[in-house]
Amino acid sequence: MLDLNTATDEELDGIDALKGHGFEIVRYREERGRFTSLRQLDEVPGLSGKADGVDAALTVSDC
Repeated sequence: MLDLNTATDEELDGIDALKGHGFEIVRYREERGRFTSLRQLDEVPGLSGKADGVDAALTVSDC
């Protein structure tokens, strides 16, 4: 299971639902800060509605 707040773009691209969006996710995280929930993936440009089901592969750390 990958942590959305520490995973690299390459690791995120390895998840089928996120393939090709790893760079955007990392950029969003760097610009806006850490994710507090997986639902925030819908705010990443190009991912709205496409990240359903990633909860089996991702987690969000508290720190």
